[in-house]
Amino acid sequence: MRASGQDTGRAQLEIELPAKDAAAMGRAVGELRATQGVRGVIASVSGRAWRPGPQREGEGSVPSTEVTVGDCTTLRELAHTGSCREGDVFLVRDSGGSADDAGAAATARPGARVRWNPGPRTGRPRLWTVPGSARVVPSRTDPMGRTHVGILATPGALAPAALADPSARALVRIDPHVPDAEERVRNTAARLDPMADVHALQDFSRDSQFASVRTGLLVGSTVTLALIAASMLVSTLEQLRERRRLLSVLVAFGTRRATLGWSVLWQTAVPVALGLALSVVGGVGLGIVLLRLAGRPVLTWSVIWPPVAAGAALVVLVTALSLPPLWRMMRPDGLRTE
Repeated sequence: MRASGQDTGRAQLEIELPAKDAAAMGRAVGELRATQGVRGVIASVSGRAWRPGPQREGEGSVPSTEVTVGDCTTLRELAHTGSCREGDVFLVRDSGGSADDAGAAATARPGARVRWNPGPRTGRPRLWTVPGSARVVPSRTDPMGRTHVGILATPGALAPAALADPSARALVRIDPHVPDAEERVRNTAARLDPMADVHALQDFSRDSQFASVRTGLLVGSTVTLALIAASMLVSTLEQLRERRRLLSVLVAFGTRRATLGWSVLWQTAVPVALGLALSVVGGVGLGIVLLRLAGRPVLTWSVIWPPVAAGAALVVLVTALSLPPLWRMMRPDGLRTE
C-alpha cells in the first residue's frame, strides 16, 4: 500500500464531462449537483494556449501552458487565489521549477497575447490578451494530487468555448450517509454521456504484484480446503458404511434421524473449526509481528474472513453430501445379516 496523493476528504469522484459548449457544461454540472447524495461539484474546462509568433532559436518547440476556466470555488481548489470575483484571471506558478512552470512563465504574463491554435498551419490564429490585472499566485495540489500551472480564469473573463480542444472534468463530493450515492452519480454521468469516465479517488493504491500474490494465496487456501473437504467426505462415507447396521438399530430403537444428521455435521465441523481457529490465531499473530518489524500499521482485517467463510461453506457442503447416503443406511433392511 502506498499513498496515491489523492485527497478523498475534498472529493470522492472524478468525472470527465462533455465540453461541447458552455450551455452543455452548465447543464451537466446542474444535473450532477441535483443528484441525491451530492454535496458539491467542482467543475472546470481546460485547454492549452501557445505563445504567438515564430519559434525562437534554441527552443525545442513553441512554449505553451495550460488554461483552466472555472468559477471561484473551483479555482480555489487549484491555486491559492485569495480574493476572487467573477472576471478575475490568475497566473499560477510552481516553485518546483518544472517544465510546465517554465512554459507558463514564457507564455502567460500580464498583458501578453496568447493563441489558442498551436501553429500557423492550423488556420487563422485566434488570439487572446491576458488582462493586465492578472495576479500571479502560487499553485495548490488539487484533490487528484495534480499541480496546475498556467492560466486560471473565471467564465466572466474567458469563455470556455474559446479554448481549442477543451476537456471538462468535475470533482464530486458525496454524502457517505446517503445509500448508493456513488452509484447515483455514476448513473447521472452515464445519462449525460454514455462514454463518460468516472474514477473513484483513493488515498492509497495497492501494488499489483502484491495484489496478485494475495489473490494466489486466497485461491491456494481455498483449493487446500476443498481437498480437505473431499478427504473428509470420503472418510465420512466410509464410516457411515461401516456403521450401517448400528445406524439401522438406532433408528429401530427410536433415535430421530435429525439427531443422526446433526452428529454428521458435528463430526465434520469440529475438526475444521479447530484447524481454522489454529490457523487464524497463528496467521494473525505472525502477520502482526511482521508488520511491526516493518514499521507498518495493520490497515485491514478483511483478509481473515474469506478462508473462514470458505471453511464454513465446505462444512455445510460435506454434511449435505453425506445426508442422502445416511438416510439410505438407516432403512430397516440394514438390520439384515447372513
